[in-house]
Amino acid sequence: MALIPVTILTGFLGSGKTTLLKRVLTEGHGQKIAVIENEFGEENIDNDILVSDTTEQIIQMSNGCICCTIREDLRVTLQLLGAKRRKGLLDFERVVIETTGLADPGPVAQTFFMDDEIAETFLLDSILTLVDAKHAPLQLNDRQEARRQVGFADQIFISKADLVSAQELDALQHRLKHMNPRAPQKAVHFGEVTLAEVFDLRGFNLNAKLDIDPDFLKDDTHDHHDHDHDHDHDHGDHCDHPSHQGEQGHHHHHDDDVKSFVFRSEKAFDPAKLEDFLGAIVNIYGPRMLRYKGVLNMKGTDRKVIFQGVHQLMGSDLGPIWADGEQKLSKMVFIGIDLPQDILLQGLEQCLVG
Repeated sequence: MALIPVTILTGFLGSGKTTLLKRVLTEGHGQKIAVIENEFGEENIDNDILVSDTTEQIIQMSNGCICCTIREDLRVTLQLLGAKRRKGLLDFERVVIETTGLADPGPVAQTFFMDDEIAETFLLDSILTLVDAKHAPLQLNDRQEARRQVGFADQIFISKADLVSAQELDALQHRLKHMNPRAPQKAVHFGEVTLAEVFDLRGFNLNAKLDIDPDFLKDDTHDHHDHDHDHDHDHGDHCDHPSHQGEQGHHHHHDDDVKSFVFRSEKAFDPAKLEDFLGAIVNIYGPRMLRYKGVLNMKGTDRKVIFQGVHQLMGSDLGPIWADGEQKLSKMVFIGIDLPQDILLQGLEQCLVG
């Protein structure tokens, strides 16, 4: 039986998660979606959709969706949904989990890789993060949860963009790109997002065997050329290089602890050295490593090696064969909290074949 895709919907309090979710639940899209609500309270779906005093944990919706609330932990709820589906008591094709606005998505994502029963039933498709354009600058300054939510994102939706000036929106987009260059950004109005932009994004292929994200292989310049130097600097440089301050100082007067950097090399990696180094790094810095991902040129294989991780969990898989004449360029992106960039970049350099 095919794995059931799961989408995690996250974002700080008031960012518009419920508006987006309500649209997904009430639209006549013909898909049977199970929605797991992470909390009851002022952020729960409107009472006409989900009645909080019901004794039933799972509620069938008029358009074929079902809604359930986490009374225990996520693992137990997923096991319950999976069991009911296998017995023919529930029919659904995919799951959406709405996290509380103060949640770190990391432990939610890890649930899908730590538990065999869950991993055999569900596939984590992607993490969607909503960012409130009006309040995000302060939230990102003050709340680490908001920064982590951005760092984990596979897709960022910016809500309430109509409440800020074009310059403020541009500054926010630069800041988000600086924190997480691998997540596409889109301004959305009142949760009006097509389901194609929400589902089957395949952004999270830790248990790979999925298509590699084609955009990841493109040059960084394809959608933010004016920002590329922040990620394309020499290996020894720090992201906030002083020479860039005059040019982009208005974007970077804050100093977010969630940052990203990219490693590139035309040399092949030594598999044993790389495995040892990454194992040691993850052992020490794993809790601060939000997402890391790479397409690697590995000695001993003519195929690309697709590599991805979240916190202490890493996975790699063989991808397509390098095409004739294609430059065998290894490229890795790291997104994390105060990661020692120099140590990581120098260590990776030492894992290359001479």
